[in-house]
Amino acid sequence: MIITAKLAQSTIKYLIEAEFTADGIVEKPDVIGAIFGQTEGLLGQELDLRELQRTGRIGRIDVDIKSEEGKTSGKILVPSSLDSSETALIAASFETIERIGPCNSTVKINNIKDVRLEKREYMLDRAKDILQKLVGEEIPSTSIITEKIRETVRTGQVQEYLGLSAGPDIANFDEIIIVEGRADVLNLLKNGVRNVIAIGGTIIPKQIINLTKEKITTLFVDGDRGGDLIIKEMMQLGEIDYISKAPEGKEVEELSKKEIYKSLREKTPVEQYKAEPKPKELKEFIAKKKKETLQSEMQVM
Repeated sequence: MIITAKLAQSTIKYLIEAEFTADGIVEKPDVIGAIFGQTEGLLGQELDLRELQRTGRIGRIDVDIKSEEGKTSGKILVPSSLDSSETALIAASFETIERIGPCNSTVKINNIKDVRLEKREYMLDRAKDILQKLVGEEIPSTSIITEKIRETVRTGQVQEYLGLSAGPDIANFDEIIIVEGRADVLNLLKNGVRNVIAIGGTIIPKQIINLTKEKITTLFVDGDRGGDLIIKEMMQLGEIDYISKAPEGKEVEELSKKEIYKSLREKTPVEQYKAEPKPKELKEFIAKKKKETLQSEMQVM
């Protein structure tokens, strides 16, 4: 909404939009002078433009002007706080202008815009935005609030045990889960797994090694090469009982509750893990079998 006027925007009701042409070069003062001069007395003292501007019922007249090829054209904007019929009379009076400066001219009213309609449209659009935001930020259900409280309590229960990040009362559990870092402990606590303790680095501490000898132990690692290396090291140094891995390419700290419990349910006894062919070993085994089969076929031929 472009209104350049002395009227306060809150009092404007209508905006008169007109265009003009002149058969020569004229300037902005010529246009404004023609409007005041040639409409004076047409509508009586009550609707005299100068009086209306003085009392604040008509705003400042704004003129946008351009000249080319020896002729001038442009737009006229007049804000009004009069009622609709009075504003229409003022607008009609502009079309009686026949000369601007020394040049013959014509003025045509294009539109009388009800500024309040624009305000209403703005209000409707804004109300939609506000309502959408309100709906999006609705008070969550009791179950969601309860679950958030539980998560906060669980993640706030990270403690230090033997200098390592662990779940509460880890010493009282006969079975424990060993993970790689503190973030893994937090995620398992958030999802209800309490008997968890973290290695806390790439070097396996003696405290962890000793725990594997005292408790039934599950090693739960990331589904990447780093996880494989930790398994290999732990099997050499400790006495773990089960091995569990996150899905390929995922880390324990980013697993969902479903993925955590699925991985733990599918844990592999360490003896079985040792017996299972690893990808590299499996590849070599298949290559060896192919070679043996090829040699056998050649001998038959």
